[in-house]
Amino acid sequence: MSNKTVITIGREYGSGGRDIGRIVAERLQIPYLDREIISQAVKESGLSEEIIRQADEKASNPFSLSSLAGSYFFGSQPTFNNNLSINDQIFILESDIIKKAAEKGPCVIIGRCANYILREYSYCMSVFIHADMEHRMNRAILEYGVSPKKIEEFLAKQDKHRAHYHSYYTDEKWGDFSHYDLVIKSSKFGIEATADLILSAVEIFERQK
Repeated sequence: MSNKTVITIGREYGSGGRDIGRIVAERLQIPYLDREIISQAVKESGLSEEIIRQADEKASNPFSLSSLAGSYFFGSQPTFNNNLSINDQIFILESDIIKKAAEKGPCVIIGRCANYILREYSYCMSVFIHADMEHRMNRAILEYGVSPKKIEEFLAKQDKHRAHYHSYYTDEKWGDFSHYDLVIKSSKFGIEATADLILSAVEIFERQK
């Protein structure tokens, strides 16, 4: 593997995208970036972890104005653009973190429109992981503790949030497979085998490069 390949993973909630990405990163012995992006955003912004988490992977809305951030700052307050919402400013900050990580070397990046942010990076391979609804429901209940009585409503809400977030910041339709290099149905292959497929694709990608 070269010293530049970056793998971005978009995913449906309950598809196992995070676990798959972690396995890929471990097998390749490269950095894995998911919640690590939040930690880095906290360090660079001076904002509390609470407000970063609230805005992470959520599109801007009229009630998330930058003026509300005052009570969440700690340490030295950074210079933020008061004309932008907190969500917009955090998206810009996380985009910068993603670009810096990609420029450092190979890594696996989960979500946050990373495929779009790195669309002009020739050494980036974008992946989207989806799954059938029954698989997603079972995984959300067993792995994440979602109530079976509310599972359909919960997944619909998650899909709506992710679709809105992606389309708001990229002007692309979330889950449109034409925007990805590799699309895999994890419910068909399982977590480990899906990771294996991504690793095989990386090998081919590297040979072509």
